Amino acid sequence: MVTRDTPWPAGTPCWVDLGVSDVKKAIAFYTAQFGWDIQEGPPEAGGYCIAHLDGRTVAGLGPKMGSPDAPNAWTTYLATEDADATAGKVRGAGGQLLMDPFDVMDVGRMAVAMDVTGAAFGIWQARAHTGVGIANVPGTLSWSEQMSRDFEGAKAFYAAVFGYEFGDMSSDGFSYATLLLGGHEVGGIGQYPDDVPAQVPATWTTYFATADTDAAVALAADNGGSVVRPAEDTPYGRIATVADDQGAVFSLISMPPGE
Repeated sequence: MVTRDTPWPAGTPCWVDLGVSDVKKAIAFYTAQFGWDIQEGPPEAGGYCIAHLDGRTVAGLGPKMGSPDAPNAWTTYLATEDADATAGKVRGAGGQLLMDPFDVMDVGRMAVAMDVTGAAFGIWQARAHTGVGIANVPGTLSWSEQMSRDFEGAKAFYAAVFGYEFGDMSSDGFSYATLLLGGHEVGGIGQYPDDVPAQVPATWTTYFATADTDAAVALAADNGGSVVRPAEDTPYGRIATVADDQGAVFSLISMPPGE
């Protein structure tokens, strides 16, 4: 378990939020899925809600930004000490800004960017809101990874923007690395295997911890969600990918005993 009340180090995945067509429907789904206590923000928050577990912040839910035709999706936010400077690095490394930096009341300053592979991510400069307050326990953020079809291009981009070093985990037919900040793993980056359909876009994937992956998958399906990738054992835990009842995709992972 990790708890935190201060800003996360720059480059760390520090927050995740869900943009959906129907926020009330999402509240019902994720309350049932993870036992979250989801509280709506003030009127000026525009319907944005904060999910809590054991009194600590775990995720956000709100109306999706941009086009009404945009998919319902989870967004990963990477911490920064200066959103404007990071936005400049995004442009300099060949990425795009989908939303220029702007203040979010007194809670922080943010931007939304797209990397060179087409994966979108958020940039978060903490003020009153520092990000997730608890992680690595069931119902909370456990891992974040960027997947695309340009492994080397993605690594070069994120190294230029956030200063990551990489812990190589690649093997025959599998390209993957951990994102390292000061020698500490903060996330992953990899290339889609050849059997992933061409229409699957580059993306940042959100992993939520669970005590029982199979039970969590079954619960998601019972609540109107669907299975994207069935549960399978890996050296790092039992992993599955599901979609909620509005099509937003996320992954589930149960840690091996003692991890």
